[in-house]
Amino acid sequence: MAPVQVLIIGAGVRGETYAQYALKNSEHLQVVGVSDPRLFRCRRLQHLYNIPEENVFSDWQEAADREKFADCVVIATPHQLHKAPAVAFADRGYHILLEKPMATTEEDCKAIVSACKRNNIILSVGHVLRYYPPIRKIKELIDSGAIGDIVHIQHMEPVGFWHFAHSYVRGNWRKTAESSFSLLAKSCHDVDLIRYWLSGSRCIKVSSFGSLLHFTPENKPAGAASRCLDCQVENTCPYSAKKIYLKMVEQGFTGWPVSVVCPQTVDIESVTEALKTGPYGRCVYDCDNDVVSNQVVNFQFDGGQTASFSMVAFTQEICERQTRISGTKGELRCSGAGPVYVFDFLTQKTTEHRCAAAPSNSMRDMHGGADFFLMDTFVKAIQSGDSSAVYTGPDDTLQSHLLVFAAEQARLQDRVITIGPDGSYS
Repeated sequence: MAPVQVLIIGAGVRGETYAQYALKNSEHLQVVGVSDPRLFRCRRLQHLYNIPEENVFSDWQEAADREKFADCVVIATPHQLHKAPAVAFADRGYHILLEKPMATTEEDCKAIVSACKRNNIILSVGHVLRYYPPIRKIKELIDSGAIGDIVHIQHMEPVGFWHFAHSYVRGNWRKTAESSFSLLAKSCHDVDLIRYWLSGSRCIKVSSFGSLLHFTPENKPAGAASRCLDCQVENTCPYSAKKIYLKMVEQGFTGWPVSVVCPQTVDIESVTEALKTGPYGRCVYDCDNDVVSNQVVNFQFDGGQTASFSMVAFTQEICERQTRISGTKGELRCSGAGPVYVFDFLTQKTTEHRCAAAPSNSMRDMHGGADFFLMDTFVKAIQSGDSSAVYTGPDDTLQSHLLVFAAEQARLQDRVITIGPDGSYS
């Protein structure tokens, strides 16, 4: 069977990560094109995958205007720039792996789904956590009846104190108008997981509360400068850019997040210069951020089940989700990569369930191997022509996104929102 040929649209961290599947799975996937307005990003992938010069583009529209020359595209452009390429490439007959979130408005999400369905396109959205082995194990245990019927889900995402400062105070996702709100940018994964675990039930009501705390000008310490490298009180600040970035480089680490600060060359000199002039050297109390740092969402399902989700910036753990699910016959709990524990009410014994590991490759450390499993499933779905193995297809993913939009409106309007059978809300 010939390898699937893919065009990468957006060669940043996520686009480059998905492309890595081809490095050790060339019999299944071949990267044949790349588009990014940043030429150095294109050249990096061109060199790695021997992409011909005619398939290197600074504008995705140029690639879409060509006769179809690949089987699929990976779209990893900035959030607001998902709809146009997704619709264009669907209309050209390309299967699509679309980085999450699907889009930043309900209308754009619906337009993408409509384009994929009318063109019979396999769409896989980058809700990678559905492919994460602990999440799969939790779903398997729920479906086996190990805890009986679900009564309540308590789920938390600890973003991590420095991760939030990097991505949501200094970084690309700090402003709603330039990217999207926190629940969509960071935690649409988690809302999707709650729906996934409660599949067969429908959310009928949602409420939410949240705010931006601490990372505001009024909390700037006396004597603090606008940049960490110039700051006399930097040594007392846990969010210091010197501590976060320069310390990593000194320890020999050149991957994310320092590769975002200096996407071309990562060394002490280049990182220092970037902190002097770029966004990642700014004082966290002197940025133009507005996305919330903490948020809770409460869900009511049509069978009487409830769920609660919390996202918080101020944690030691970095994205190590904490899950506790209460059922009629037992309780399930999982932290991060697992294992998953089930306490049986009848025997009053706890059983430990180990989770599968991703194959050893360059993608294993990305979301605990979930990126590998997502790409593997997508590629094999294209090879077989069977989209049923894709866990994050158009209709299901659209419903998760609509629930995220409803939850954010509940927060903004300070009210309980009722969800209709089609995902619409009032």
